[in-house]
Amino acid sequence: MTVDDQHLLSLLRNLDDPEHWEFPRDYDHVATRARFDRLAADIGEAFDCTYSVVRGIQDASFHGNIVIPTIATKSDSFVVIRFSNFGSLITAGAGDISADTAEPADGLHDEDRSRIKAAAVALDCLWMPRHILRKRYDGPTVMDDWQHLWWHRFFHYM
Repeated sequence: MTVDDQHLLSLLRNLDDPEHWEFPRDYDHVATRARFDRLAADIGEAFDCTYSVVRGIQDASFHGNIVIPTIATKSDSFVVIRFSNFGSLITAGAGDISADTAEPADGLHDEDRSRIKAAAVALDCLWMPRHILRKRYDGPTVMDDWQHLWWHRFFHYM
């Protein structure tokens, strides 16, 4: 495991609070929505496309999804960017955002990943790579038996 991987896992452990499953203790919905909307607009500009968003997520540790159509990507499919309620974390995948599959790769073309990461950095959001989120969850929050990855803790329905 690289130093960066260890740092990201340490960050996830620090954000984890078993008393606050869906969002952190100091969660500000208005500020989170504003950052999410700004990220969506910046992503639309970076990909020069009309994107769609999914908001109003309930019973989950993530705020929403931004969907970039296939025609605007270099990846082989549409791209879904997921925005966590915790620490302004984001992740993305081409074709499907689910981390429940056996594939550790996110399917993103490097150019798509670079554009997403640049938009994220500009808003002080942190890119979480799929290989980190697919690591076995070992934090203090008691989750359902099927929820066993860091993905489930910060980017999925609770």
